[in-house]
Amino acid sequence: MKISLVQTNPIIGDFTYNCEKILDGAHRAMAAGCKLVIFPEMTVSGYPPQDLLERSAFIKQQNEAVVQLVSRLPEIAVLFGCFEERNDSKGKRLYNSAVVALDGKIIFRTHKQLLPSYDVFDETRYFEPGKSSKIFSLCGCNFGVTICEDIWHQQVPDYQKEPVQMLVDTAKLSNIQLNAIINISASPFQRNKEALKHRLFSALSCKYSTPLVYVNQVGGQDSLLFDGRSLVMDKNGEITAKGPAFTEGSIIVSTDDWQGEICGKKVDDEITAIYDGLVMGVRDYVRKCGFTSAVLGLSGGIDSALTAAIAVDALGPENVMGVALPSPYSSADSEEDARKLAEALTCRFNVLPIGELFEGFKDNLSPVFGKLPEDLTEQNLQARIRGNLLMALSNKFGSLLLTTGNKSEMAVGYCTLYGDMSGGLAVISDVPKQLVYKLAKYVNRNGEIIPERTITKPPTAELKPDQCDQDDLPPYEILDKILQLYLEEGLGKAEIVEQGIDEAVVRDVLRRIRLNEYKRKQAPIGLKVTSKAFGYGRRYPNVQNFVE
Repeated sequence: MKISLVQTNPIIGDFTYNCEKILDGAHRAMAAGCKLVIFPEMTVSGYPPQDLLERSAFIKQQNEAVVQLVSRLPEIAVLFGCFEERNDSKGKRLYNSAVVALDGKIIFRTHKQLLPSYDVFDETRYFEPGKSSKIFSLCGCNFGVTICEDIWHQQVPDYQKEPVQMLVDTAKLSNIQLNAIINISASPFQRNKEALKHRLFSALSCKYSTPLVYVNQVGGQDSLLFDGRSLVMDKNGEITAKGPAFTEGSIIVSTDDWQGEICGKKVDDEITAIYDGLVMGVRDYVRKCGFTSAVLGLSGGIDSALTAAIAVDALGPENVMGVALPSPYSSADSEEDARKLAEALTCRFNVLPIGELFEGFKDNLSPVFGKLPEDLTEQNLQARIRGNLLMALSNKFGSLLLTTGNKSEMAVGYCTLYGDMSGGLAVISDVPKQLVYKLAKYVNRNGEIIPERTITKPPTAELKPDQCDQDDLPPYEILDKILQLYLEEGLGKAEIVEQGIDEAVVRDVLRRIRLNEYKRKQAPIGLKVTSKAFGYGRRYPNVQNFVE
């Protein structure tokens, strides 16, 4: 028989919208001659709804939506994810479930057994784990149904259960031939995860000599990016069908040979994937929050240039306003490069000099400051003047203000509260500086968009004469390596020094990370592309004195 895999981009809590997506996908699958159509994890509510799951009204509305959905589905078996209430007074109130609807009723259900509670996940807060693995049969085929984390047990040593092994054992005990393992997912994107996923899934298919059907959510949800890229692997662990990346879509396979369309490449280029993910994240965050346009400061530097390119690709040039805000320390080259960028992107562009405002602030403060020498205070003043002007434009035109700081800066506090950190979305706050350069070159892959001088000149905040980032920070190739080892790989100071990095430099970087936690807690939400981003998935106290 033919099976359709449909990856949807839900809006959390918009049950009508999400159910219409399911209905549309089911009708299309039936028209294509499919007997079964599969949708992602928690596709009725969208994932992750977080503490909305503690609201009785949210639960009630989703339950009503499921009832209405099941009654309206066409004559095809529809497997989809939702949450379900439990009857037991002990334990959590809800299950994370996969159900199959046919002929106006739910004919099969199973519950997620492995509930992740690491990084951005907190499912044990809301859900009771399922107790057993179940097999669903249709048209002579037997499918073991799992939900997301249930097939990732090899990656998390804390798990005591192996749901896939339990499925295989259940099939043997029942003398059933298991035709495929189905996994419905809402698995977020991160750098280098796709290759890991392929290795893990391939090993699983080969171990049990069973095809694997994986259906993943797509779209941006707050800081999380869901890449779709649903796939089918045959019993030898080879990809035989694959859905599109970072966009809604569907693929159809036959259980005869498990062959289907492969959208794009079997393994996508990682830089392309990161860029496409950021574009999707901006588009979805802006539009799902009710905005239609964005504004950002254009300094002539590489970070704001990359952010502008992403914004234009996400929203269209007519919906992006770039603003140069030169100070007395800004070079003519910077304003010229900002203008060239805007012309290449064909987005709106304005220049608002801040020199007079800066002098006015200093004059107003002079009775208190007296003859104290200028220092970081005056640098921050410039950033905060810019932040105020950009927020005014945001308010006046109803545009979301995008901030342009990268992960390397955020890590060590090389940013100004209520200045360049002001905004509604931090587009590249999880993109290390070295990766910024790679993405900028990707933007220019078909011709110069970001001016070459922007890419080649030494990075500078231009907040004092002849300033360069490396006056205060180690070279970015060293800084980014320390951040990778410390933040993503979890190594301590001694282990990082063993990698051949000067101990004094490591000590200073770790000190800056610790001291600037308070800034990051007040930063706008950022799009997650690495294994450990600042924000919801990294929880450290502001007030602490632990030193490695």
